[in-house]
Amino acid sequence: FFSKLSLHPAAVPRAAMPKAVLVNAGRLDFDKGLDLGRLESAAGELVRFEPDASPEEILERVQGAEIVIFKEILVPGDIIARFPDCVKVIQEAGTGFNNIDLAAAKAKGITVCNCPAYSSDAVAQLVITYMLNFSCSLVPQMHMLQSGNKDNFTKHMQVPHFELAGKTLGLIAGSGDIGSKVAQLGVALGMKVIITSRSPKPNAVPLDELLATSDFVSLHCPLNNDTKYIMNKDTLSKMKPTAFLINTGRGALINESDLIEVLKARNIAGAGLDVQEAEPPVPDNPLYTLDNVILTPHIGWKRLETRQRLMDIVADNVAAYVAGKPVNVVG
Repeated sequence: FFSKLSLHPAAVPRAAMPKAVLVNAGRLDFDKGLDLGRLESAAGELVRFEPDASPEEILERVQGAEIVIFKEILVPGDIIARFPDCVKVIQEAGTGFNNIDLAAAKAKGITVCNCPAYSSDAVAQLVITYMLNFSCSLVPQMHMLQSGNKDNFTKHMQVPHFELAGKTLGLIAGSGDIGSKVAQLGVALGMKVIITSRSPKPNAVPLDELLATSDFVSLHCPLNNDTKYIMNKDTLSKMKPTAFLINTGRGALINESDLIEVLKARNIAGAGLDVQEAEPPVPDNPLYTLDNVILTPHIGWKRLETRQRLMDIVADNVAAYVAGKPVNVVG
């Protein structure tokens, strides 16, 4: 379940190099394609566990470690409270950190760091991939062929088929790094891009206006108490019946049961969902089989180059901490 690498200490302003634990490496390096050399060099000792961990297993794995590295597993406050005193840093290998109880970490005197902007290009490209697929009904066309239906070849087009140029792309909280990259790509495709924003922006509009006028609505807000279920029965009802909803952020930005009801009734055209409320969704979740849904298993960050960039940022964060100048601190 784990491997251990002891390294020669680098010249750093501290008495001894720290021990780091990669708690669930299997979620990051599932194909064994990553080069962890920079991380190995940044820490005096790196212990690597492969599978995800339960809360009690987390406690076992962090023993003796100064730096603990997680990827998208829940780290509850009552578990952090029981961490050994040697733990000084929790490093989330990702941008979002709502899986970590920041208040508990603060009470324990533990610094929490994240990795901003590592997947911005990849996630933005995924948003565009969804839109391109929806615009030419690519997935339905492939399903028709797989079932032996060749009507798109032998008759006129049986499915929707339209250009993106001239369509309106609405980005909820679209002024951040990923949203801005999506906007650039949308403009390059000839789309009109509007956003919601807390600060004045030339293309910012109220949420209700964005929902009512957009052909594609894409979510780019962090998950917090203000944004949980921002897309619900009420807000979904304000979308055009020909519009598509895209979520590459966090699953709980959408009330999933409300969305399923709306999709079944075809009150919107469809949804592209890279994130879900529970990951993976339960086996009987209707999202698996709805024909107006493109469902992917949180792949936005999983391209090899994206994951390598992520681990290099983790390594740089560790190196900065060892040098006494922590960076990307979120708590």
